[in-house]
Amino acid sequence: MIVESRPRPVFDPGICDDDRAVLAAAPELLVAACRPRPPRPRLRPVTVAARLVWIPAFAFFYGVLPGGWLRVFFLASLDGDELVGGAARWGRLPVAAMMLTPALQVVLLLLGQTEAAAVLAAVSFGGWVAGALRYVREPAAARAAREHHGSYLLPGDFDRAAARLLVRAQRAIDAVLGSQAHGAGLLDDVNNAVVLPRQEWAIAAALAEHTRLRRERRAQQPERLSPRVRAMLEPQDRALELSVRSVTRRIEALEAYARRAGEADDAYHESRVLQELPEQNARYRDLLASTVGDEMAGAEIRGMAEDAHRAERALRERVTSALRAGHELRLPAE
Repeated sequence: MIVESRPRPVFDPGICDDDRAVLAAAPELLVAACRPRPPRPRLRPVTVAARLVWIPAFAFFYGVLPGGWLRVFFLASLDGDELVGGAARWGRLPVAAMMLTPALQVVLLLLGQTEAAAVLAAVSFGGWVAGALRYVREPAAARAAREHHGSYLLPGDFDRAAARLLVRAQRAIDAVLGSQAHGAGLLDDVNNAVVLPRQEWAIAAALAEHTRLRRERRAQQPERLSPRVRAMLEPQDRALELSVRSVTRRIEALEAYARRAGEADDAYHESRVLQELPEQNARYRDLLASTVGDEMAGAEIRGMAEDAHRAERALRERVTSALRAGHELRLPAE
C-alpha cells in the first residue's frame, strides 16, 4: 500500500477523551480489529515478588545507610532499563521519601522522638509499596488498547480499495476542520467537532466491514466453485456493491462540504481585506482630492464602496452554501 493511500487510525467517538488521547499517543500498542484482542499481560512471579517485596524491604532496611539508595535504584531496574531511568519510573513521591527519610529519622532520633522516627520509616515503606504497585500494574496505554479493541480501526483493517476511500474522507474532514471559515466560527452551525468525527467513524466502520467481506470472499476461492454456487453468491456481491456506492456517496458529500468550506475561506479572506478598506479609502480619497477634481474623486470612492458591498454579499452567500452542504451530512440513524 502506498503511503498516500494509508489512512490514519480512526477512533470510535464513544471512547472517552482521556482514553482516546492515551491511544493516539501510543499507536505502536494498538492492535487492528481484524486481529485477536491483545491478552492481559502476565508478569513472571519472580518479577512481581522482586518489585512488591524486595524493593520495599531494601528501601526500609538500607535507606538509612550511605549509598543505600543506589542499591534500591539498581533493584528498581530489574526489567533491564537503565539504572536511574528504571527507578525514576516509580514516581517522584517514593524516590523523594526514600531520599529524605534517613536524614529526618536521624533528626528525630537525636530529639528523642523514637515513635515519630518509626512512623516515618513506616510511611516511607508504604510509599515504596505504592510505587511498586504502580510499577507492576498494566500501563494505561496497553490497558486502553486491550479494553477498546474493536473500537479503533487501523490501516491493517482496510484493503486497498477501502483505504483509498477512507483517505478521501479524512482529507475532506481535515480540509473542513483546517479551514479559516471553521476557525473563525462561520461554520459552527454544523457542529463540525461532533458531526465530522461521527462521520469518519461510520465511514471507517463500513469500509472495514467491506474489507472483511471481500477477504472472506477471496478465501472462498470463487474460481473453484460451480456456476450454481457462484449464482447463489451473486446477491451478496450486489449487496456489497450497493453498500460501497452508498459509502462513496457519503464521502462525495464530505468532499462537497470541503469544497464549499474552501470557497467560504476565499470569501472570508476577501472580507478581512474589506475590513481594511475604510482606512485605505480615506487615504486614497485624500490622494485623489489632491490630484484630480472633486467630481471624479467622488465617483471613484463610490465605486470602492459598491465593491465592498458586493464582496460582503459574496461572503454571506458562500458561507450559506457551505452550511447547506454541511447540513446534508447525516448518518442513517439521524
